[in-house]
Amino acid sequence: MGKKLLLTSDGFANPNIGKRFLELIGKESKDVKVLFIPTASQAETEMSYVYESEKELIDLGVQKQNIFWARKLEDAKPENFDVMYVCGGNTFYLLNEIRKIGFDKKIIDFVNDEKVYVGVSAGSIIMCPSILTAKNGDKNIVGLTDLSGFNLVKEIITPHYTENDEEIIKTFEQENKCRILRLRDGQALEIIGNDSKIIE
Repeated sequence: MGKKLLLTSDGFANPNIGKRFLELIGKESKDVKVLFIPTASQAETEMSYVYESEKELIDLGVQKQNIFWARKLEDAKPENFDVMYVCGGNTFYLLNEIRKIGFDKKIIDFVNDEKVYVGVSAGSIIMCPSILTAKNGDKNIVGLTDLSGFNLVKEIITPHYTENDEEIIKTFEQENKCRILRLRDGQALEIIGNDSKIIE
């Protein structure tokens, strides 16, 4: 089957995405073990979305005790889990923290082991060839200069898309000679092996 990624704009708010998530795992939800990564969310306002993400997993039948919060990435052992769930927040901060301890290699190994990776917003953007689109919504608070992502998908994603963003994105595409995949809230890009489609 190859890699299995669900790159969402805002998690499982759309029940179709949650349904697809359970199909991809291929085991009963009560037995699913999730490595839950809240690193990108620093502010209290962002944390409310993180708790909402955890609640969405529990609502799908995942046991609370099977959701391991990796508050320190260096303590995380992805090989012990079925799912890696990377929450939204500041994309620059997230990528910097991941690189700092070499956790990017663990993410890539996890995906290559054909386990399920779920990204929300920032967690989706880091899987792209570049995180450049993050500057439309996030401040580069860590002064990150290498904006290359993990390149595990060929698309460059902008989450939380609305028509109001269109002019900015068109300009961005022209300046960077690239094509941006616009993901609205309630949508996800599913990648199975070399195939991709939008879930809505």
